[in-house]
Amino acid sequence: MKGFSTRLEQVQEYYFSQKLKEVNQLIAEGRPVINMGIGSPDLPPHPNVIAALTAAASKPQAHGYQSYQGNPELRKAIADFYLRHYQVNLSPESEILPLMGSKEGIMHLSMAFLDEGDEVLIPNPGYPTYTSVTKMLKANPIYYDLLPGNQWQPDFKALGQLDLKKVKIMWVNYPHMPTGAKASLSLFEKLIAFGKENDIIIAHDNPYSFILEENPLSIFNVGGAMEIAVELNSLSKTANMPGWRVGMVLGKKEWIQAILRVKSNMDSGMFLGIQQGAIAALALDKSWFVGLNNIYAERRALIWELAERLDLQVDRDTVGLFVWAKAPAGIEVGNLVDTLLYDKNIFVTPGKIFGSNGEDYVRFSLCVPIEKIKEALSRI
Repeated sequence: MKGFSTRLEQVQEYYFSQKLKEVNQLIAEGRPVINMGIGSPDLPPHPNVIAALTAAASKPQAHGYQSYQGNPELRKAIADFYLRHYQVNLSPESEILPLMGSKEGIMHLSMAFLDEGDEVLIPNPGYPTYTSVTKMLKANPIYYDLLPGNQWQPDFKALGQLDLKKVKIMWVNYPHMPTGAKASLSLFEKLIAFGKENDIIIAHDNPYSFILEENPLSIFNVGGAMEIAVELNSLSKTANMPGWRVGMVLGKKEWIQAILRVKSNMDSGMFLGIQQGAIAALALDKSWFVGLNNIYAERRALIWELAERLDLQVDRDTVGLFVWAKAPAGIEVGNLVDTLLYDKNIFVTPGKIFGSNGEDYVRFSLCVPIEKIKEALSRI
């Protein structure tokens, strides 16, 4: 054998892929591990979604290859969803591309725009996939700091002092994962202005905009954003469909066509039943999100209590699917995480996997039933 690709030298197995093997092994050994680390919704999709999948699966034509662009009905449902919830008007024919999960879209978008040696601005802390995809394509990640003193927002003055000539893409994500920092029109306006000034694509990853947030925002709420921005979105969190792998990328026609050229050479269209389920999910009204957020709010209050028992500090003016908690001075987070797992059978995520600015933090997921959170409280 002549060896593996050199791109494998740039990346490791995804943290959760690796860590869940250990957690599952502990469970197999009889340990009562409570998984508070993974942001995989445990609640079911709406019954209408299941019914739509079931009905479509019984149709003879459902099992063949589907359009690479998604069926017209799905693209129309996405456009209607954006208009109804974000007040953003998109063309179903040219500005929307359904994806098999938005994680797939990070790769497709990067492959459409990046060459070896190009540079990418990546938030620290931020979603690890931005880095791994960039490195696999032999582009160079340039990390920009997100700090609590600046509400976990970019420092545009510091960014302006960088050499940005090779930077093609800037990844941003608001509501922010893992910190829960909120989106705002003023922040989006600054991002769009920065992108235009420096000829940098603003790639906004937006899967958390409905979770514990009454006023969801899209980067396209800002005038002129379509000229320089793309947005990824997903039904994983908003519709409790993480395993269905339904995402979307939105942007101007030329850029969507470029991403499609990559995607159409890497996969086929998603199963018709999943598309029909997605259409049903996209049609859900505001009462769905209200009910979902009532559950998450109750869980979050208990996780705040859990964090306080561990002497962790939390910012309560946050949104999204996680609680981001800071360890006190003198506490090494890695030891805390290991103690919780091996002594208390509670798995939480160390903040360092999201970047060096997460070293003093742990992340709790809200995807844990109330009774499990209460059990975790009883163990502390």
